[in-house]
Amino acid sequence: MNAPTSLTELGSDLGTLRFGSGQTMRRIEDPTLLRGEGRFTDDLVMTGQAFAAFVRSPHAHARVLGIDATEALALPGVWAVHTGAELVAAGVKPLGFPPSFKRPDGSTATAPPRRALAHEVVRYVGEAVALVVASSPDLARRAADRVAVDWEPLPVVADLEAALADGAPLVWPDSPGNVLAEARHGDAAATAAAFAAAAHVVELVLENQRLAPTALEPRSVNAWMDGERLVLRMSSQMPAGVRGSIATCVPGRTAENVRVTVGDVGGGFGMKTGAYPEDIALAWAALQAGRPVKWQAERVEEFTSAVHGRGQTSRAALALDANGRVLGLRIHTHSNAGGCPGPSAAAIPMIIGPWVSTSIYDIRPVDIRVTAVMTHNAPPGAYRGAGRPEAIYIIERLMDAAARRLGLDAAEVRRRNMVRPEQMPYVNAMAQRYDCGAFEKIMDQGLALADWAGFEARRAESAKRGRLRGRGIATFLEWTGGNALAESVRVDITADGDVELTSATMPMGQGIATSYVQLAVDVFGLPPERIRVVQGDTDRATGFGSAGSRSLFTGGAAVRVASEKTLDEARRLAAEALEAAAVDLEYAAGRFAVAGTDLGITLAAIAAKQTGSRLVVSGDATAGGPSWPNGCHVAEVEIDPDTGTVELVAYHSVNDIGRVVSPQIVQGQVEGGAVQGIGQALSEAVVYDRDSGQLLSASLMDYALPRVDGFRGFVTRFDESVPCQTNLLGAKGVGELGTIGATPAAVNAVVDALARQGHGEAAEQLQMPLTSEKVWRALRR
Repeated sequence: MNAPTSLTELGSDLGTLRFGSGQTMRRIEDPTLLRGEGRFTDDLVMTGQAFAAFVRSPHAHARVLGIDATEALALPGVWAVHTGAELVAAGVKPLGFPPSFKRPDGSTATAPPRRALAHEVVRYVGEAVALVVASSPDLARRAADRVAVDWEPLPVVADLEAALADGAPLVWPDSPGNVLAEARHGDAAATAAAFAAAAHVVELVLENQRLAPTALEPRSVNAWMDGERLVLRMSSQMPAGVRGSIATCVPGRTAENVRVTVGDVGGGFGMKTGAYPEDIALAWAALQAGRPVKWQAERVEEFTSAVHGRGQTSRAALALDANGRVLGLRIHTHSNAGGCPGPSAAAIPMIIGPWVSTSIYDIRPVDIRVTAVMTHNAPPGAYRGAGRPEAIYIIERLMDAAARRLGLDAAEVRRRNMVRPEQMPYVNAMAQRYDCGAFEKIMDQGLALADWAGFEARRAESAKRGRLRGRGIATFLEWTGGNALAESVRVDITADGDVELTSATMPMGQGIATSYVQLAVDVFGLPPERIRVVQGDTDRATGFGSAGSRSLFTGGAAVRVASEKTLDEARRLAAEALEAAAVDLEYAAGRFAVAGTDLGITLAAIAAKQTGSRLVVSGDATAGGPSWPNGCHVAEVEIDPDTGTVELVAYHSVNDIGRVVSPQIVQGQVEGGAVQGIGQALSEAVVYDRDSGQLLSASLMDYALPRVDGFRGFVTRFDESVPCQTNLLGAKGVGELGTIGATPAAVNAVVDALARQGHGEAAEQLQMPLTSEKVWRALRR
């Protein structure tokens, strides 16, 4: 930045220094939320508002023989009861399953139709079969209880073992053996040879249990007709994607006559990335009702019918030479695809997870086989990390097991296998290209931050208090971007001189609007209150949305490009208005001035001269590839040997996310993500009854979210010395990094504590979540 030449320019520079990228500023999203002025979907009540409730299956597998809505329709104020048969007859299409996945024999995989309302057969508890529309939410729920469904219960396979058993009942007749699809990666023959030549082989059976995303705000939809257009207000991460699904599934709807808007979103975590059957049903109901129809999910509906995350069992092995160098990696995984799988039920375990299976390590060859298996469970989908947490958990557990087998320090075995900076750009065994990375450097900083060398003293102090202390490390990377690498932003300069940024990326509590404002401050030199962000309206922007930690390095890059283009265009217009050469103009704090004179013109005045009294410019940015954020996370735990209770007593991390735009926000992202990863490690699990397929963890009394009393705080640092090479900001995704590293770090710490007490074999057989009962039993084997 050149030295300021006037008080005006000095003020512009000071504003950028205080509020621009790289600076900590208060989140612009928070004041309205803290005042209770947020506008969530359920806050919108329109004139003539109707309310919806779903009739859901109490069976994991049953045939629908008939539905009698007579008693429900007799209630005053109940306006309609829609059924699956009605929607099928009207031509409402199911949500699709792509033809790109293959069965083990090479034939194209197919899945049961995922209908707005199930027709003929239900395949999991909670699948909707009818929709009631009434004058109040309570009346709609009461009427739903009076809809009589004639069920014929059918045999159930509620877990992977049951589904894969010989002669097991089929979830879907077109999937023999309940195998939905299968993918194989790598070189099986070369991997077998590596294992045959290995000095050491470590093998583990590892479960990544099912999880419920549990966003603070459950799903919510309000649908109505605006003339000939169908409008939906909903809680979504991808409004344009939902619009596309409705245009595909609902007769008479197109992208042009459907509008999706989104207000505040109380958390997404991946579970709100696409259309649900309920969204299609609400759209249809609004078309029939001629009035707005709203549905607000109850928490039990989120547990039973929203997508779950994870849900895999893997047999994984490393082949190593005598010095601890990995010679080969073999992973055979069965993933639970549920009863009515969507595309992500196959893509996440079969494609995305394998992409990062070797993580930061230089490992070849690999043999990876993933089999997606259908069960009578709810469909899985994206949940914070989506495939990467599962893959990183596997390789990090194997690295710790290898260290114990060889008698090496856990950090040392990792060091011996890391990809080196001089190998960049590096192409891993799954043909994924890492543009940059200094993994050993990040690990060394993490070890120093956590005082790795001083652990024995802390362990001795814990022992004096009767506690068992263990430490766990995870050195890892993740893939971000969702392979949706292009984004567009529109900039409006208004006649009052304000800047308006319109983007298709979505806020969901992560603070992305604040980061966009800071990037715009860099360019315009205006105070943050003069810049506002518009999101969540498919009439304004129709990009990919927010998922896969892509919003900043794609959307933020577009903010930068669009802002610079806008300022260039404003400079051209200013030169015309001032009858001066553009190169003779100086810009500061929203005003152009002719150098050495008092002649000038403001952005507001320039905008006022344009059509509509606005200067409008759009800008696009396309990343050259995904980003690969990485980190070193170190956890320490204490275990009460009398009860098996685990307490996380220290958590240190050093993270490489490239350029940091909003320091406070990225710290919150990493630490909040880590809490969710620790939840998987120690407490959370979706549990179905093995015989009936009933969901046993369908409330917050039964599903154990992590609690604040289990933590003693985080120490989080960032290294900005390795900027991403694939986008102009140099930024890497951050939203899922903490979740991915925390799970293996916490589990490795528990296993380490038990192994130091002579229970290594029992500890390595433990499966998440590592509850006090499991740990207590391991101590007594």
